[in-house]
Amino acid sequence: MKEENVATGRRKTAVASVRLRHGGKGQIDINGKQVEQYFPLEIQRKTLFAPLEKLGGTANYDLVIRVKGGGIEAQVIAVQLGLARALVGSDENLRQEYKAQGYLTRDSRKKERKKYGRAGARKRFQFSKR
Repeated sequence: MKEENVATGRRKTAVASVRLRHGGKGQIDINGKQVEQYFPLEIQRKTLFAPLEKLGGTANYDLVIRVKGGGIEAQVIAVQLGLARALVGSDENLRQEYKAQGYLTRDSRKKERKKYGRAGARKRFQFSKR
C-alpha cells in the first residue's frame, strides 16, 4: 500500500479533507469529479495547487479530496490549506517555507451573527424621527 497523508483545511463553513498518496500518477479526484469539472476557473486551480508548484507539480502524487460547505472560493482555500498541511505532514522541511508564504495560515474570518433588535449583524433598522 502507498504511503498516505491526510489533512483537513477549513475556510468559513467549507471543510476539505485531503488524502495525499505518494508515488501516484497525478490523478486528482474532488468529490468524484475531475479538477476541471469541479473548479472550472484557471485561477481557482492555480490557487489550489500553489503549495504543489514548489515540488514540481502533481505528477508524483494522487489526490483524493472531499470538500463540502461554503462557496466555491471558500472551498478552494480550504483545499489549499488541507493540501499544504498534508505536504508538511509528509516532509517537515517544507513547514518554514509554507509558513512564510501563508499556506499554513487558517483564515478564521466567519460571518458575524445577526443580533436581536437589529436588521443584521451591525445594521440598524431605519430610524424615523416623526
